[in-house]
Amino acid sequence: MSAAENQTQQAQPESRRNEKVGQVVSTKMQKTIVVEVEMRKAHPKYKRVMKTNKKFYAHDEQNSARVGDMVRIRETRPLSKLKRWNLEEIVRRSALAQIEEKAAVAS
Repeated sequence: MSAAENQTQQAQPESRRNEKVGQVVSTKMQKTIVVEVEMRKAHPKYKRVMKTNKKFYAHDEQNSARVGDMVRIRETRPLSKLKRWNLEEIVRRSALAQIEEKAAVAS
């Protein structure tokens, strides 16, 4: 490997920050969304797949996410008492959010 190739690999390190995909449950706070992530895990003894839900508080700078949207959040430094995640992208808009946007534009 040449020195130039070695430098390009060091310039783009693989991100070690955790990412999760979940559904927005609440947008009632300013610049904060609550994302519910569903996790499927096999029971240690009975091997039955169980669903567990966990809520994460994420920072949404532009207040762009709406309730029902599927979003990707990424781990970040602590931003407040509960916020340790940042909104990375909106994966899929909810149908309800799209109807509300059309109604707002029409008025």
